[in-house]
Amino acid sequence: MHTYYLNIGSNLGDARANLRRAIAALSAGTGGCAVTRTMESEPWGFDSPHRFVNVGVMLRSALEPLDMLQWLHDIERRLGSAAHRDAQGGYVDRLVDIDIMAIDNLVIDTPELTVPHRHLMDRDFFYLLMRQLNPDWTHPLTGASLPTK
Repeated sequence: MHTYYLNIGSNLGDARANLRRAIAALSAGTGGCAVTRTMESEPWGFDSPHRFVNVGVMLRSALEPLDMLQWLHDIERRLGSAAHRDAQGGYVDRLVDIDIMAIDNLVIDTPELTVPHRHLMDRDFFYLLMRQLNPDWTHPLTGASLPTK
Protein backbone atom coordinates (compact mmCIF):
# COMPACT_ATOMS: atom_id res chain seq x y z
CA MET A 1 0.00 0.00 0.00
CA HIS A 2 1.11 3.52 -0.80
CA THR A 3 -0.06 6.82 0.64
CA TYR A 4 -0.69 9.26 -2.20
CA TYR A 5 -0.84 13.03 -1.74
CA LEU A 6 -2.77 14.65 -4.57
CA ASN A 7 -3.71 18.16 -5.60
CA ILE A 8 -6.88 18.74 -7.59
CA GLY A 9 -7.42 22.04 -9.36
CA SER A 10 -10.20 23.48 -11.48
CA ASN A 11 -10.72 26.87 -13.10
CA LEU A 12 -13.55 26.23 -15.57
CA GLY A 13 -17.29 26.02 -14.98
CA ASP A 14 -18.41 25.35 -11.42
CA ALA A 15 -14.92 24.67 -10.05
CA ARG A 16 -16.11 23.55 -6.60
CA ALA A 17 -18.58 21.09 -8.15
CA ASN A 18 -15.78 19.81 -10.40
CA LEU A 19 -13.63 19.19 -7.33
CA ARG A 20 -16.49 17.36 -5.57
CA ARG A 21 -16.94 15.10 -8.61
CA ALA A 22 -13.21 14.32 -8.70
CA ILE A 23 -13.12 13.59 -4.95
CA ALA A 24 -16.15 11.32 -5.30
CA ALA A 25 -14.41 9.35 -8.08
CA LEU A 26 -11.22 9.04 -6.01
CA SER A 27 -13.13 8.00 -2.92
CA ALA A 28 -15.22 5.42 -4.78
CA GLY A 29 -12.07 3.85 -6.22
CA THR A 30 -10.15 3.66 -2.95
CA GLY A 31 -12.67 3.35 -0.15
CA GLY A 32 -12.21 6.90 1.09
CA CYS A 33 -9.77 9.76 1.32
CA ALA A 34 -8.79 12.71 3.49
CA VAL A 35 -9.56 16.11 1.98
CA THR A 36 -8.27 19.59 2.87
CA ARG A 37 -10.07 22.89 2.81
CA THR A 38 -10.16 24.50 -0.62
CA MET A 39 -7.99 27.43 -1.55
CA GLU A 40 -8.10 29.79 -4.50
CA SER A 41 -5.03 30.62 -6.55
CA GLU A 42 -4.01 32.51 -9.63
CA PRO A 43 -3.19 30.45 -12.70
CA TRP A 44 0.41 29.28 -12.54
CA GLY A 45 2.54 29.42 -15.67
CA PHE A 46 -0.05 31.10 -17.91
CA ASP A 47 -2.43 34.06 -18.04
CA SER A 48 -6.15 33.53 -17.58
CA PRO A 49 -9.01 35.55 -16.12
CA HIS A 50 -10.18 32.36 -14.35
CA ARG A 51 -8.82 31.72 -10.85
CA PHE A 52 -8.24 28.15 -9.74
CA VAL A 53 -9.86 26.41 -6.82
CA ASN A 54 -7.55 23.74 -5.38
CA VAL A 55 -7.94 21.00 -2.80
CA GLY A 56 -5.49 18.47 -1.35
CA VAL A 57 -6.37 14.79 -1.09
CA MET A 58 -4.63 11.95 0.72
CA LEU A 59 -5.55 8.36 -0.09
CA ARG A 60 -4.14 4.89 0.33
CA SER A 61 -3.97 2.49 -2.58
CA ALA A 62 -2.27 -0.72 -3.62
CA LEU A 63 -1.85 0.72 -7.13
CA GLU A 64 1.74 1.21 -8.16
CA PRO A 65 2.67 4.82 -9.03
CA LEU A 66 2.44 4.60 -12.84
CA ASP A 67 -0.85 2.69 -12.57
CA MET A 68 -2.15 5.39 -10.22
CA LEU A 69 -1.09 8.09 -12.68
CA GLN A 70 -3.02 6.33 -15.46
CA TRP A 71 -6.08 5.98 -13.21
CA LEU A 72 -5.95 9.70 -12.36
CA HIS A 73 -5.72 10.59 -16.05
CA ASP A 74 -8.72 8.33 -16.71
CA ILE A 75 -10.70 10.17 -14.01
CA GLU A 76 -9.79 13.53 -15.56
CA ARG A 77 -11.01 12.34 -18.96
CA ARG A 78 -14.23 10.83 -17.55
CA LEU A 79 -14.99 14.15 -15.86
CA GLY A 80 -14.60 15.93 -19.19
CA SER A 81 -11.18 17.49 -18.79
CA ALA A 82 -9.30 18.08 -22.04
CA ALA A 83 -5.55 18.38 -22.53
CA HIS A 84 -3.77 20.61 -20.03
CA ARG A 85 -1.45 22.09 -22.62
CA ASP A 86 -1.97 23.93 -25.89
CA ALA A 87 -0.30 23.09 -29.22
CA GLN A 88 2.80 25.09 -28.21
CA GLY A 89 3.13 23.23 -24.88
CA GLY A 90 1.79 26.07 -22.70
CA TYR A 91 -0.67 25.55 -19.87
CA VAL A 92 -4.39 26.20 -20.50
CA ASP A 93 -7.55 26.50 -18.41
CA ARG A 94 -8.91 23.15 -17.24
CA LEU A 95 -11.99 21.56 -15.85
CA VAL A 96 -10.10 19.13 -13.59
CA ASP A 97 -6.37 18.68 -13.09
CA ILE A 98 -5.16 15.99 -10.67
CA ASP A 99 -1.47 16.10 -9.76
CA ILE A 100 0.49 13.67 -7.61
CA MET A 101 2.38 15.83 -5.12
CA ALA A 102 4.09 12.95 -3.27
CA ILE A 103 3.86 9.23 -2.63
CA ASP A 104 5.03 8.16 0.83
CA ASN A 105 8.71 9.14 0.84
CA LEU A 106 9.36 7.77 -2.64
CA VAL A 107 11.57 9.44 -5.22
CA ILE A 108 10.59 8.78 -8.85
CA ASP A 109 12.09 10.51 -11.86
CA THR A 110 10.81 9.12 -15.15
CA PRO A 111 9.53 10.83 -18.29
CA GLU A 112 5.96 10.01 -17.18
CA LEU A 113 6.16 10.81 -13.47
CA THR A 114 8.31 12.90 -11.13
CA VAL A 115 7.73 12.45 -7.39
CA PRO A 116 7.85 14.50 -5.30
CA HIS A 117 6.27 16.90 -7.78
CA ARG A 118 9.00 19.17 -9.11
CA HIS A 119 7.04 22.28 -8.03
CA LEU A 120 5.79 21.03 -4.66
CA MET A 121 8.03 23.33 -2.65
CA ASP A 122 7.41 26.50 -4.70
CA ARG A 123 3.67 26.52 -5.44
CA ASP A 124 1.76 27.69 -2.38
CA PHE A 125 -1.40 25.90 -3.51
CA PHE A 126 0.67 22.67 -3.36
CA TYR A 127 2.70 23.05 -0.18
CA LEU A 128 0.00 24.73 1.94
CA LEU A 129 -2.50 21.98 1.10
CA MET A 130 0.19 19.31 1.58
CA ARG A 131 0.85 20.77 5.05
CA GLN A 132 -2.84 20.24 5.90
CA LEU A 133 -2.56 16.59 4.87
CA ASN A 134 0.81 15.83 6.51
CA PRO A 135 2.45 18.73 8.36
CA ASP A 136 5.48 16.59 9.26
CA TRP A 137 6.28 15.52 5.69
CA THR A 138 9.85 16.25 4.59
CA HIS A 139 11.29 16.18 1.10
CA PRO A 140 13.01 12.79 0.68
CA LEU A 141 15.88 14.24 -1.38
CA THR A 142 16.63 17.44 0.52
CA GLY A 143 15.16 16.80 3.97
CA ALA A 144 13.43 20.20 3.73
CA SER A 145 10.16 20.75 5.59
CA LEU A 146 7.17 22.17 3.77
CA PRO A 147 7.16 25.98 3.68
CA THR A 148 4.70 27.76 5.94
CA LYS A 149 4.03 30.61 3.42
